[in-house]
Amino acid sequence: MSTPAFPRLNTQVLADDGDELQFCSTCAFSHACLSQGMDKSALKELHVLVEHVGPFHAGEVLFREGDPFDAIAAVRAGCVKTCVTDRDGREHVLGFHFPGEVIGLNAIDGHRYPCNAIALDTVMLCRFSFPKMSLLAAKVPGLQRELFRLLSRDIGRAALLAGDWSADQRMAAFLVGMARRLAARGFSATRFQLTMARTDIANYLRLAPETVSRVLRRMQDEGLLAVDRREVELLDPHRLEALAGPILRD
Repeated sequence: MSTPAFPRLNTQVLADDGDELQFCSTCAFSHACLSQGMDKSALKELHVLVEHVGPFHAGEVLFREGDPFDAIAAVRAGCVKTCVTDRDGREHVLGFHFPGEVIGLNAIDGHRYPCNAIALDTVMLCRFSFPKMSLLAAKVPGLQRELFRLLSRDIGRAALLAGDWSADQRMAAFLVGMARRLAARGFSATRFQLTMARTDIANYLRLAPETVSRVLRRMQDEGLLAVDRREVELLDPHRLEALAGPILRD
């Protein structure tokens, strides 16, 4: 019998600051459900679907390409990298997922996970049984729309980075996009940690690692940002947003 995707590793840890009436502060589905005016019974029904799993530590695999699909998960804490490995053993980074974001949605069609998901630091997840989530979504239109929105957003991010953009534009879009995603969940929009390695950033942006380092140094020299090891501070967000505009479609 295979191990289920993102199994519970520590039954004593529940990574939950919500209760039967209130969602976790970073819940990926709270906006959709609350906007529909879901009552107490509906909130309870959603919480029945949630299994709090973790902690996972840096380098641990949450699911592997080809594993049977039966659940999606919302990142509660930490950062998750999704990637695939080609026939020559080369890794291709598909994306990074932060608190409040969902992993596993791209497995819906093929019934198997089409990529690997790896913890980049200490990660906590909220695991949702997808068959049960589908039944609830049929009764709650807002939840169904939220699932479609999350899926289309992931597709859009991948498509935008596939364009013929300069290295500076790609890096600016990556940093601005990351800042916006973190800010949407209540984190700082100008100061954050790059939990992923520079080589992973380069891989994701389809740039050489030395190009990433060179662009970051140039952005520091121009006063756009400050980098201290893995901590980044956006000193001039407006200029960065202007540089990222063609990719982010502002």
